[in-house]
Formats: sequence, C-alpha cells, structure tokens
Amino acid sequence: MTAPSTYGLSSQARNLQWLLTDLVEEVPGVDSVAVVSSDGLLLLSSDPVPEPDRPPAGRPKGPRGASADLATIVSGLGSLTAGAAALMDGGAVKQTMVAMDHGSVFVMAISDGSLLGVHAAPDCDMSVVAYHMALFVGRAGHVLTPEVRSELRQSMERTA
Repeated sequence: MTAPSTYGLSSQARNLQWLLTDLVEEVPGVDSVAVVSSDGLLLLSSDPVPEPDRPPAGRPKGPRGASADLATIVSGLGSLTAGAAALMDGGAVKQTMVAMDHGSVFVMAISDGSLLGVHAAPDCDMSVVAYHMALFVGRAGHVLTPEVRSELRQSMERTA
C-alpha cells in the first residue's frame, strides 16, 4: 500500500493517518480500513490518495476497490446495530463483526460517534484484528476533535 498524502495536514491529522496506515500494514489479513464520521462521511481511508499533481495508479484492494464502498457499509452497519441496540435496550454498540465466506467486516465505535471499519481476508485472525482496532480507537478517540474531523473531511473532498 502506498501511504496517503499528508501534505498540508495538521500533526493530529497526520498522526491519525499514520495510525490507520500502520493498522493496514502491520495486521495480517487486513485489506482496507475506513474511518467514518457520525453522519456517514469518510474521514480517513487506507486507499492510496494521489499527490495533487499525480493521477491515481489503479484501484486499491478492498470491497470493490473503493474506500467509499467500505465507508457506506460501515455507516449502514453502525446505524443498523444502533437501532437494534435501542430496540433491545442494549445500550451503546461497541463493535460489530460480519463473517462471510470470502472475508469479514469489523466495525468499532470511536468515542465521538465516528466509526472505524475494517475489511479483512477470510483467514484473518479475528481476535488480532479486533485487538488492533481497539488500539486504534484508544489512540485516536481523543485526537478526533471536531476541528480535526473537519480538516479530514475537507482533505478527503479535495482528493475525491
């Protein structure tokens, strides 16, 4: 994976991108990662972001090769499980996992209402993926302020 551009981002935003890149590169079986805001907008992605003067080089791997697809899935699962939890008086949803024949999708809540989503290979060690996601959430939760969310959203819009 090519690291996304961090040109012009604050140190907090660069740190979050570094944490996300590290999650993808260091955890076996992880194909793609997305951080989605509480209103469903993509904030961070493991997809390579081209430099402003360089065109993208092919589609990255992941669900249909697009971080937007993973973001949509993560947002939908977050909404569905939150609704189910409300109906069951279950409290806040902390994590969701969907195991499929050809992969898995993990969704974990971040303290501000944002969600971390991971698409992983079918042979991944689910406990290792969940552990590293929890580390990301623990490290990112306090950094993902409204200002940083706005900065990340603007950065994603510029590269779209």
